[in-house]
Amino acid sequence: MPSFTDQIGRTITLQNSPCRIVSLVPSQTELLFDLGLDEEVVGNTKFCVHPPEWFYTKTRVGGTKKLHIDTIHQLQPDLIIANKEENVKKQVEMLAAHYPVWVSDINNLEDAYEMIEQIGLLTNRIAEASHLVQKIKASFSQLQTINHKPKTAYLIWNDPYMTVGGDTFIHSMLEAAGFENIFKHKQRYPEITAEEMHDAGCELILLSSEPFPFKQKHADELKMKLNDSGSNDTKIVFADGEMFSWYGSRLQYAPRYFEELRNKQAISNRQ
Repeated sequence: MPSFTDQIGRTITLQNSPCRIVSLVPSQTELLFDLGLDEEVVGNTKFCVHPPEWFYTKTRVGGTKKLHIDTIHQLQPDLIIANKEENVKKQVEMLAAHYPVWVSDINNLEDAYEMIEQIGLLTNRIAEASHLVQKIKASFSQLQTINHKPKTAYLIWNDPYMTVGGDTFIHSMLEAAGFENIFKHKQRYPEITAEEMHDAGCELILLSSEPFPFKQKHADELKMKLNDSGSNDTKIVFADGEMFSWYGSRLQYAPRYFEELRNKQAISNRQ
């Protein structure tokens, strides 16, 4: 029986090519769809909104942090795809006692490429996965570099404000997109204040669409706080969180989006 090592160093064994897959990660659910595994995937989470046809037709097994273990048992999966950061360790260990659970750990593009190829190997979609990785790499290779990287704060949460440190996948995407993460010296997802953004010389704030759904009222509130701190010239732009944090097949669309976002930021600077 073939054995596979996941991205946190665990080894799983599969008796056959999996035909009852449960995905616990939205970006990896979309990847499974793009690898042509419609019949094989039987369950996903309530946050797996892509593709929409799976969102409405596949069995939902709860949220990424609050899985319905009983529902997963009913599905009797022969492979579960999880993620170190997005899923709860205790729940993953509970499932691993009964089923093969392959866990990804994504901190940069290279990790994402490895994950895609490994899932292709797991699911007997090697050629499809390899083609997708090459397509993503080609897309990023066409992303033009820029001379001035705006000093940027990427916000994922409101009240308190939370940003991304230098050891996150979002940080690696910010760098690839041409933005300088002013909080790269911090780790994971630290809380910050408007004053800290001002003190760091922040030129641009990106308000992510997820996990917190920033709206115009939040941008207005932040602008007032920045003005009080003396940061009158800091630009605030809304950003598609999926393009910065989804590390599956959606990566193929990210470089073009980054170009559009940079153009929007440039227009904002001229106003």
